[in-house]
Amino acid sequence: MLARTLGEAPPVGRDHWTTRTMAAATGLSQSAVSRIWRSAGVDPERYGPGATGDNKGVSVDEDMVRHGGQTRLAGTEPGLPPGRFLDREESWLRFNQRVLELAEDENVPLLERVRFLSIFATNLDEFFMVRVAGRIRRMATGLPVEGASGLPPGQILANTLETARELSLRHAECFGNEVMPALAEQGIEILRWKELSAAEQEELHRLFRERIYPVLTPLLVDPAHPFPYISGLSLSLAVMIADARTGATMFARVKVPALLPRFLTVARRRFVPLEDVIAAHLTELFAGLDILEHHVFRVTRTRDLEVDEDVTEDLMQSLERELQKRRFEPAVRLEVEDSISSDVLDKLVTELDVDHRAVYHLPAPLDLSGLSVIADEDLPRLKYPPFVPSESALPKDTDIFTTLARQDVLVHHPYDSFTTSVERLIDAAAADPGVLAIKQTLYRTSDTSTIVDALIDAAEAGKQVVVVVELKARFDERANISWARKLEEAGCHVVYGIVGLKTHCKMVLVVREEPDGTLRRYCHIGTGNYHPTTARLYEDFGLLTAERTVGEDATDLFNHLTGYSRKSAYRRFLVAPAGLRAGLLERIEQQVARHLAGEPARIQLKCNSIIDEAIIDALYRASIAGVPVDLWVRGICGLRPQLPGLSETIRVRSILGRFLEHSRIYAFGLGDDPGSEVWIGSADLMHRNLDRRVEALVRVTDPAQLAELRGLIDLAMDESTASWWLSGDGTWTRHHLDSDGNQLRDLQQYLIARRRARPADG
Repeated sequence: MLARTLGEAPPVGRDHWTTRTMAAATGLSQSAVSRIWRSAGVDPERYGPGATGDNKGVSVDEDMVRHGGQTRLAGTEPGLPPGRFLDREESWLRFNQRVLELAEDENVPLLERVRFLSIFATNLDEFFMVRVAGRIRRMATGLPVEGASGLPPGQILANTLETARELSLRHAECFGNEVMPALAEQGIEILRWKELSAAEQEELHRLFRERIYPVLTPLLVDPAHPFPYISGLSLSLAVMIADARTGATMFARVKVPALLPRFLTVARRRFVPLEDVIAAHLTELFAGLDILEHHVFRVTRTRDLEVDEDVTEDLMQSLERELQKRRFEPAVRLEVEDSISSDVLDKLVTELDVDHRAVYHLPAPLDLSGLSVIADEDLPRLKYPPFVPSESALPKDTDIFTTLARQDVLVHHPYDSFTTSVERLIDAAAADPGVLAIKQTLYRTSDTSTIVDALIDAAEAGKQVVVVVELKARFDERANISWARKLEEAGCHVVYGIVGLKTHCKMVLVVREEPDGTLRRYCHIGTGNYHPTTARLYEDFGLLTAERTVGEDATDLFNHLTGYSRKSAYRRFLVAPAGLRAGLLERIEQQVARHLAGEPARIQLKCNSIIDEAIIDALYRASIAGVPVDLWVRGICGLRPQLPGLSETIRVRSILGRFLEHSRIYAFGLGDDPGSEVWIGSADLMHRNLDRRVEALVRVTDPAQLAELRGLIDLAMDESTASWWLSGDGTWTRHHLDSDGNQLRDLQQYLIARRRARPADG
């Protein structure tokens, strides 16, 4: 079936393979076809075959490319050396290592170090649920799914599991040996049961009887009771018990309730792990039996949605059903206390059928993602200084539509207030009687979103409101389904995007009748989600504009999203999947041509991740030609910089800190030369963004805004700014101290201070 999918054109009259047509051709069920395609990483797209008859409707796993009718590694590009791509999985783990290094840094405020420990744990959970689980699933098909790095699949998995193990141990040691003692010095104690006073234990006895015992369900394993299903990311106690009357020894599992706090408050700023309290009361759960031993363990399972869009008429209902199935996915990691006995461990490994290399022995307590509760303690002296976003991006005494009719406004969150800029536009559009229509994409937003409320108000006021909702925003599916229904019930036109593509672009389009009777379009094009909460934590840019061509592009793109038009040419937009990669490649090549002609040339890119082989190879060629290339990458980077003869002119930096660097900026040229351009938008340089998502970049034209965006990248690359530097072997080195041991410039703190002095743009 896979050979047919990759090698044959679809049936006559069809422009791509679907599960229905492949099922008819092979005799398999449609769900079986979908599972096989997914396991193999084969992604049928809605675009049809090319002029040669090649089945371009199929794209292989994101680490592979089609070429000449055959599947081959992207790394075999003629003229460039093999092994030039860093492994994606290791690069991601090195990103999480940078998060851990912030937790290890004594110069970071203590409770922020606690928060970074929590973030590291949460990140690693997601990595196993998605990336490790996906690789194991694809390898199970027996297909040679190799990465662009050229390493064999088994070696990549082995390296990934070993690196994750090393970082997990380092994470646990940082907490136990550094952060926990530092917390104790500040009067914040995380205690074990035996360290509690008699009075505290007595209070927890009462709490256990009243609040914990009623929700516990001990599950015994014997011939009449099979080994229970262990849900993903749940903490459990493995208990060995003995019956003195029969001499039998049995295994039991007690789940630690997820609805109760991870760390229970014993007294003011004194905490105890919930599992310790349960363990101290096991004799009440197993009355009349002897407790031989007990150990805490935690299972991680795959958590990637599988929805067959070719045969799903109601995507929302399908996602709701898939969410119910998530908890039955295979185990991909087992974390156990390092004190666990071999007998209990062998039982868990056998019953869970987990790879022994994915069994991590760690010091207790497990699951440090719950440390966020400690980090939220109200102790300002142990946190970053208070920060209030600037409200000067838009003049307060002028109508927002009047301001945007005069000039474009570039906002930089969280330094500029999201509430008084983006939310203000949507609120004003909902209330303005001249506004006829509001169109918006929503990928993620908060549970109590004022934006959703404003859209509902607009619909109830009789305005046309169109909301393009991405139901498949990973881990936010439930929330998105909830407020999508809320919008529909209020009379909004809710559209769920394009089959086979995630809608990831960030756009608002407001159509307003001006006082003179003409219609004018007001837009916001952003790099981040319309999420008021994360807008205070994520660094992002947004362009607010009433410029005609941007409005025309936004209108065309919304029509594409809601009406399935095949529009691919835009004026100030670059849009994926139709033309974004090609547009960026063209601009990289233009800089190469300029440099070879003796003219000024430069490439500056800021993104979350870069792993697209075509983009990386184009940057290698630019470097070989001598073009200076600066890359500011928060997360994954598949490019090897500073290699002689390949990437000598490429510098790669990464900045992590108080805010999550999230904006995407793509700048070409020096600023005052022909063809010099700067683009901002939603797309990273990854296969999923360029091939399997609807993304949009907008070209910024205002000279002051262009200077601001270029200047920001210059600041990040400056050697006096604290950052991590990537070397050609994939090693990231932190540069945050000068030769005298003094702290280098904290870019985010610098921007906070600079924004406070910024005058209003009006």
